[in-house]
Amino acid sequence: MAFPDRIERTVQLAQPPGAVWSALTTAEGLGAWFGDGADIDLRPGGAAQLRWDGGFTADLCVERVEEPVVFAFTWRLHGLPADDPRRTYVEFTLEPTDAGTRLTVVESGFAQLPLPDRAAPYEANTEGWDRELGELVAYLNQATA
Repeated sequence: MAFPDRIERTVQLAQPPGAVWSALTTAEGLGAWFGDGADIDLRPGGAAQLRWDGGFTADLCVERVEEPVVFAFTWRLHGLPADDPRRTYVEFTLEPTDAGTRLTVVESGFAQLPLPDRAAPYEANTEGWDRELGELVAYLNQATA
């Protein structure tokens, strides 16, 4: 079996797409659930940064902005040197449902790494998306409580 190149997660949210979109695409929203602070220039080619207490940061490049349906960015694979050009592509797709919004997150591009080097970033990001999406759900539920 080939090593997977993508992580895909889907979560059903009780909030409408507009509320979810704001949580994904504003500095206030991102900084509340995806890290401890954020900046974002919401346009294709725009820069974004996520910050965590303790000094860790993640630099993003906005790739797609199709409000309120698709938001995507690229970011560096954790563990690679800062000057390494390889990035993974993260895409959020929002679909309205009777109950709120179905959010699908796909991160792809792990196959850029040699096979022995894929496992660590793939596993770290798989665990990371599970944790971060849980934080998104909690943030949105608290915001609408």
